[in-house]
Amino acid sequence: MLKHVHRAKCADTLSIVSTASSFNHEPMSSRCSSITSLNISNPVDTIKVYTKCLRADLEYKTLGLAYTTTCSEVISILLNKYRMRHRDPNLFFMTMEINLRKIGLRTVFVLDNESCPAVLQSCHPRGESRFCLQSKKGGLVKVYDGELMPGSKYKSLLISERTTVDELIKILLNCYNSKEQVEQFSLYELSKSEEYQRKLHHDDMPLNVQCCWPSNRDYIFIIKRNPNYKSKQVQTIWTDHHEEKEEPSTNEYENFIYI
Repeated sequence: MLKHVHRAKCADTLSIVSTASSFNHEPMSSRCSSITSLNISNPVDTIKVYTKCLRADLEYKTLGLAYTTTCSEVISILLNKYRMRHRDPNLFFMTMEINLRKIGLRTVFVLDNESCPAVLQSCHPRGESRFCLQSKKGGLVKVYDGELMPGSKYKSLLISERTTVDELIKILLNCYNSKEQVEQFSLYELSKSEEYQRKLHHDDMPLNVQCCWPSNRDYIFIIKRNPNYKSKQVQTIWTDHHEEKEEPSTNEYENFIYI
């Protein structure tokens, strides 16, 4: 059943946290029981998600989801299916609408990122619930990203106020379909007039940092490659062969640029 239900600010809106553990251990409806009786370790159900906030011309997308698939994962799946690599997943959330037609009651639940839509749908008869993708307000940041793509000057992205530096770098890498690792890069705030630059921590939130900039200063974000970065694969190869050969391995590559 549904766990940790509490009221939000709006009277007709609730917030739900539902995990796979609740599906495995708590009593379920007859429909849920029939699924578990099949002795399937991780069953899959068909979920219809209304996605007009992504594309107005497409009303919904039908997905086959495992019972362990979370809302956060569903959002990433939808962005990939619509090929929206530049969109920030933190700008989206999911709601579940329950419509009890017999008594004329309609309730909208705001789902937690860790909620599992397939589990929630299994607790209600078909046709009584539906899922919608919703968007949040964000802010625009401009990142000078010539280090990622030679010839590129900058990229402007709409991000959430809780999006971290690492998450922003990941979005930029996705924009160029790059296979490089987030750890290979760092984000700096820089002011040319003040000859100032500061490396941001990977957990810093760029939109909040930008809000603290003086309005009369020429601060910018710039992404730079970490010169001392070595991939885990290179380190593993070096460790495996270190005892066999004293000379350095000739297969130790780093700082790939994918174009």
